[in-house]
Amino acid sequence: MEEHAEHLSREVTQLLQELEQRSLEQSIREQRTQEQSSVAWGALLFSTLQHWQFWAVAGVLVVLLGLCWWLRKRSREADSSRDEETSNSIRDQEEEDELEQEEGQEEEESEGEDPDDEIDLGRIFAKSIQWPVQNLAYRSRVVEELVGDLFLLFKDLFPNSFFPVLQPAIGVGSTFEGWCPHEDDAVYRVLVPLKAPRGHAFHLELGTTGDRPAKDSCIRVELERTCTKEQLVDNMLCFLHHSEEELKRNQGPSLLHTLCTGSYLDVEKTVRCFQKCVRLAWVVLPQSQHYHMKVLPSSRSCKLQLTSASRRTLFVEVIFGVQQGDSDIFLSSQATEAIFTPNTTWPETYAVAEVKLFSYIARQAPRDSFHLKCLQLCARILVGTGFSTYTFKTAMMHLLISVPLSSWCRRDFLLRLEDIMQYLRCCLKEKRLDHFFFGNENMPKEILLPPAFRMAEPFDLFQHLAQYPATHAKALRESVELQKRLTRLVFCGH
Repeated sequence: MEEHAEHLSREVTQLLQELEQRSLEQSIREQRTQEQSSVAWGALLFSTLQHWQFWAVAGVLVVLLGLCWWLRKRSREADSSRDEETSNSIRDQEEEDELEQEEGQEEEESEGEDPDDEIDLGRIFAKSIQWPVQNLAYRSRVVEELVGDLFLLFKDLFPNSFFPVLQPAIGVGSTFEGWCPHEDDAVYRVLVPLKAPRGHAFHLELGTTGDRPAKDSCIRVELERTCTKEQLVDNMLCFLHHSEEELKRNQGPSLLHTLCTGSYLDVEKTVRCFQKCVRLAWVVLPQSQHYHMKVLPSSRSCKLQLTSASRRTLFVEVIFGVQQGDSDIFLSSQATEAIFTPNTTWPETYAVAEVKLFSYIARQAPRDSFHLKCLQLCARILVGTGFSTYTFKTAMMHLLISVPLSSWCRRDFLLRLEDIMQYLRCCLKEKRLDHFFFGNENMPKEILLPPAFRMAEPFDLFQHLAQYPATHAKALRESVELQKRLTRLVFCGH
């Protein structure tokens, strides 16, 4: 029985081994079949992929050939205007470089601040405001250079004429002061001082005695004797001691016969004369290669619209003025708010004194001073109200010489904005805002004023509020609205 059991065990074991062998052979055969099938599918996919790669490469080649053709066409079109585009790109790059330099300076100032600036609310809110992108300094220099070249050419074209003698232009207004609220509609205004030509003298008549600011001032022109040994000039005939026939035959007419009405210098005649000269001289200037110039209609100033090849537009206004002695006060051709201004009226202007004040403040103030930003913000909220930018500018000038300049840094700009609005509210309540240049005991000595200005009684710019209660009530309501606008601008950024 034991031997039979062992025999059966050996047969079972052998049978199991045979079954395993057959199973293994069958598995090998199935595996080989699958591999052959995979190879077949791989061959099919590879063949398909080859066709796809072919069409993809063909498509890429077509795109590249088309791109090369387009670039070659653009290159041929650009060759004809490359010189002009190069010059314009250089000018644009200079402007962008200067703007980047200013932004870099601001970044350096930010990097140099203390770590405790996390609680600097002034810095936080200043960065949240949408400040207009400006490059006033660069464009101001472009305008000054252009106007300077233009009037130097006048001297070459009319060396022996008896027109007023042009002095170097002085940039005035918000663009040259550095706080223009909107770059798009900025006007770059320059004042060109006039001096009397040979054989002539200007006498300033400041209008009604005690009337300040002087609104009806005139410039009286007188002929001077030039035939004495001391006054003899280059064989010039004396207007006083030679006959009219001899003067007409050998010398040009005097200023009294060209740009005057009666004995007084005429604003409109002066402006028309220089407008004609600008048109004649423009084609000779190098700037005519880069800008298209258009003289805009104006009877009391020379307004120019300059458009570059890149479609950037500069608006330039040239006003003329005669200096009061050696001071920073001029009689100018600039228009007034009056409905009608006679041609012989040259109103008093303080624009030169104002730009000198802002220049003085800029030299004394800390590097991160925010006084111009404060004024810029205030100017942006005035749209649709009865307040003028000059009202806020006057309040600002009073505060600049009464509040320490170290307090106008960015950290404190929210406080300074509140000071400006508080100052305005007090002036409205008292119905009094003193003109900055009359009777101001705190005037910096760098600002040159006629003696009568320092001794004068302060002139009230809000005197009309005392005369008209309805106007005063409206101004009070609008001041509340201005405060809301300013708060929204600071906290919301727009």
